[in-house]
Order: sequence, then C-alpha cells, then structure tokens
Amino acid sequence: MDLTTTYLGLTLKSPLVVGAAAPLTEELSNIRWLEDSGAAAIVLHSLFEEQIRRERMELHHHMEYGTESFAEALTYFPEPEVFHVGTEAYLDHIRIAKTMVDVPIIGSLNGFTLGGWTDYAQQMEEAGADAIELNIYWIPTDLDMSGADVEQHYFDVVHAVKAAVNIPLAVKLSPYFSNTAYMAKRLCAAGADGLVLFNRFYEPDIDIENLEVQPSLILSHHSDMLLPLNWIALLHDRIPASLAATTGINKAEDVIKMLMAGADVTMLVATLLRHGIGHLKTIEEDLITWLHDHEYESLDILRGSMSQGNSPNPSEFERVQYMRAVQSYHPIWEANVPST
Repeated sequence: MDLTTTYLGLTLKSPLVVGAAAPLTEELSNIRWLEDSGAAAIVLHSLFEEQIRRERMELHHHMEYGTESFAEALTYFPEPEVFHVGTEAYLDHIRIAKTMVDVPIIGSLNGFTLGGWTDYAQQMEEAGADAIELNIYWIPTDLDMSGADVEQHYFDVVHAVKAAVNIPLAVKLSPYFSNTAYMAKRLCAAGADGLVLFNRFYEPDIDIENLEVQPSLILSHHSDMLLPLNWIALLHDRIPASLAATTGINKAEDVIKMLMAGADVTMLVATLLRHGIGHLKTIEEDLITWLHDHEYESLDILRGSMSQGNSPNPSEFERVQYMRAVQSYHPIWEANVPST
C-alpha cells in the first residue's frame, strides 16, 4: 500500500506526523522510538520567544551588572524551570536527532511579537532542521487594536521568520479570525509554505480555595477534530500551501476523514500521550487495512475526495449543514414525553 504523501515539499512515507509535544520529543530515545513506530516526520517541542528573550536579558544583565538598567524587568519572564531546555540545548537537540533518524525533523518556534527571536529560525536551519513550524500563540487583549491590526501582525511575523530561512515554513494558527479563508490566503502570500489547523488555546482555571489562577491542559478528543476537518475541506485546492490537520485525531478513522477532507498530513499528539508511542503502529496498520478493504491503491485517490470542491453536496459545508444539524436533533427526553 502506497502511503506516500508530500508536506512542505518534503516527501514523507505516510501522513502520520508527530506533532509538537515536549513529553514525546524531549527525550532523544523517544525520537528513535517514534520513527520505529511509524512516524513519517517529527515536530520537536517548541522553543519559546520568552525563553530566548530571557536568556538574552540575563546575558545583558551580567555584562552590564550594576547599571540598574533592567534588573526588575527580569521578573516579568517565566522562571527558568518553566522551560524544558535552553536555546543552545534545543539546537543541539536538532543536531543529534538528525543523526539518529532518517525522517524529517521539524523545529518548532513559538512566538508572537516582532523581534530578534526570529533569528533562531535560521539557527534551527543551520542545526539541520528540515522545516520550521511557527506557532503563533497570541491572545490579543488591547481594547484599541482592530481585527485588521491583529491580522497584519500575523503577516509581519510570518514574513520576518520566512525571511530568515531557506527551508519550508509552516504556520500553526488558531481559528479565531473574522475570515479564516482570507487569513489562509494572506499567510501564504506572506511566505507560509503550509498551514497547521488548528492551534488550541489552553484557558487557565481558578482555584477558588487558594485564590490562584492555575494552568489547565485537557487533551483533545474526537469532537475537537470537526473544526479543522471542515476548514481543511473548505481550503483544499484553493490555496498553494500544504495543509496539516491537528487536534482530536486519535485513530485511523480520524486520519482517513482528514485525508478525505484534503489534508496532506495528520499530526498526532494526544492519542500518543494517552496510549503510548507504540500506538502509532496500530494507527498505521488500521489505515492500511481500511485502504486495502476499500480498494484504494494510494492516498492520492483518497485525498480531497470529500472536500467542498469535490463533495456531491458542496453546500453541506456551509449554512445548509448548520440548518440540517439544528433541525434534525431530537432530545432524548422527547421519547419519554407522555402522550395526551
């Protein structure tokens, strides 16, 4: 069975890509295990803008010790233990990983402002990364910033990172835009070679007894995949970028649905954290079995077959789908309503 696919111009042996997650890629031994289990490419855990800025501030602090120029400013950055590895260690991680496996290694750069941290994309390339995934995790809270200003900020950051490298750039973004289709088109124009749909915002919780704000991380579930599924189906063959599906992909059936919608690859994280790295092999075997049973010889025949452009009912991806869903739902309690 031919599972070959192309993502960011890279030829991959299958659409099963490991998404960015520190528990999966921080240990080098896991990286070889991921390849042995069937990973077609591996996105490393993120290097954060705050991490880079803090290290540079600390270096400047020691060089300018006693000037009282910025010592207080250091307290605005997360404590060092928040970060898994330092910047130099991250670059070494890429170098070593490249010697261990044959599948592409994709560096992950997480940031949202314009600044010198974007230079680290070039350093990732020099360390051997086959591509960069730019994770723009940003929640605008400025009451005076317009939607157009927010969008332009994204374009500027993507343009700055793309200008620093010669390797492919994928942009991981959230779905919270007034027109996601417009954003996709403009991000491609800004230099994105691929789009990863979608990022998940991790909202904090409140400890009502200790009056503290606490981090909250809930792994994605199957229902979370419907949003990226629909947008990939809407964007397939309409933009020049590769499309990667992420969030809620737990089994081979989910992978098949994303491919039918038009995804080039599917990124797996939560399912591997739940079931272990070896679960990759199960997903691959189940994918091959389904394709064989349904007489598909390759993914090219499957991909995009149920996108909006190829769907027998294109309108189902828009308002008609909403109306049918609302009108067809019947509450469970209706079955128990006494007759009059």
